[in-house]
Amino acid sequence: MNFTRKEFIKTASAASAGALLSPGFNLNASPHSIIPEKLKRGDTIGMISPASILNERSDYYRIVRKIEELGFEVKIGEHAKDIFGYFAGTDRNRAKDVNAMFADSEVDAILSFRGGWGCNRILEYIDFDIIAQNPKPFIGFSDITSLLLSIYSKTGLVTYHGPVGKSDWTDYTASNFKNCLMKEQAFTATSKLGSILKVKGGRARGKLLGGNLTVLTAMFGSGCLPEWQDAILFVEEVGEDVYRVDRMLTQLRLAGVFEKINGFIFGKCVNCKVDSGPHFTLNEIVRQHISEFNIPAFIGANIGHIADMITLPVGLNAEIDADAGSIKLLEAPVN
Repeated sequence: MNFTRKEFIKTASAASAGALLSPGFNLNASPHSIIPEKLKRGDTIGMISPASILNERSDYYRIVRKIEELGFEVKIGEHAKDIFGYFAGTDRNRAKDVNAMFADSEVDAILSFRGGWGCNRILEYIDFDIIAQNPKPFIGFSDITSLLLSIYSKTGLVTYHGPVGKSDWTDYTASNFKNCLMKEQAFTATSKLGSILKVKGGRARGKLLGGNLTVLTAMFGSGCLPEWQDAILFVEEVGEDVYRVDRMLTQLRLAGVFEKINGFIFGKCVNCKVDSGPHFTLNEIVRQHISEFNIPAFIGANIGHIADMITLPVGLNAEIDADAGSIKLLEAPVN
């Protein structure tokens, strides 16, 4: 399923047209989730750069050393250190590394060096057939949201919203990463005390879907988004004024997403400023968009551009408790 540009545009156009009839419409959505095998100490993690470059070349070495300290071997993608403007290589070459890592039998999981911007630009070159035939954990967040959601949507393969190589990898982050990817058992993710703000109390069940809010909303019309029906939607953001968050939540609302989902989580909104004049707070904006839909919702989960972050499977069933601010997986995140 390796799209040519013409085929990709045709698919995206058809998906956009279908969205007018059914928001969230996706031509090739997979109804079944494929859960990859768990990671073990000594396994090989393939490291790629599907979006932006690392500004300091020495950071590649530092990140590789950190992943090795976690107990893994590292294999670096052929084009991971390329430079093409602010991208880590051309669109085709960045996609080539994604495809190659999935096809490589020596690679047990795939992790991005960083996010930034660029993953939307490579979706038309991703070979989803290769991915479906070689399921393995794919991990990242921020701009990597494009790949997390498109891979799950097109193949049914569960992906993982978690750290990238550039992340801080605190004990909290590393522990949550291992808990999700190295243990064949469901778990409950509970954020730090005092960080949760309830929007609407109660519990809800559904498939976990989400990622960075800006990237997610930029994917509408691409044909690469999953169905939102009965999902638990989680989002996070960084460096956006609150009015822009308002604009993006409005887009989700007008697209009918909030009418379909069973629950909503807004993780961290880091450096999300408010205007100096009359304004709404982030909490007020979220309440305005969510409250009328009568779904459990909370703000403040450890999801986003933060040092201490949880790792969550995209595409697996979970139960949220908006009063406790918890996310309970209903099935093991790995096999």
